[in-house]
Amino acid sequence: MHVAQLREHEPALQKLGARLAVVGLSDREHARKFRDETGIAFPLLIDEERLAYGAIDLRKANIFHLLWPANVVARRRARAAGFRQHRMGKDPFQLGGSFVFGPGNVDIYSHVSKTFGDNAPAEAMLAAIRSFTVGS
Repeated sequence: MHVAQLREHEPALQKLGARLAVVGLSDREHARKFRDETGIAFPLLIDEERLAYGAIDLRKANIFHLLWPANVVARRRARAAGFRQHRMGKDPFQLGGSFVFGPGNVDIYSHVSKTFGDNAPAEAMLAAIRSFTVGS
């Protein structure tokens, strides 16, 4: 669902001069299937060794996260919107994050997921980019 939301906002991001990329914890074959299933055109980078995830200190969930109320709500919302879970990657308990970097490696926005389905709102990311481009 998060990738679909980002894909929907890609034209607005490009209009602001931003480029979108996704980093996945998988191998080439899994990434290819994910790209085919989701129809994304932006770069899908592979972090098989979990180097980027570790450098940013992204969290890992556990089996109990599946029962968290926020996760249950997120799953229901995604299912109601017609989304489904794609194939599990290398580590299904690895949580993600969303980051916006500006020129000169400036951190503009960051969101570290606390559980499954805890994704940064695309609108918040767009707002951060707008603020940065206006302030620059």
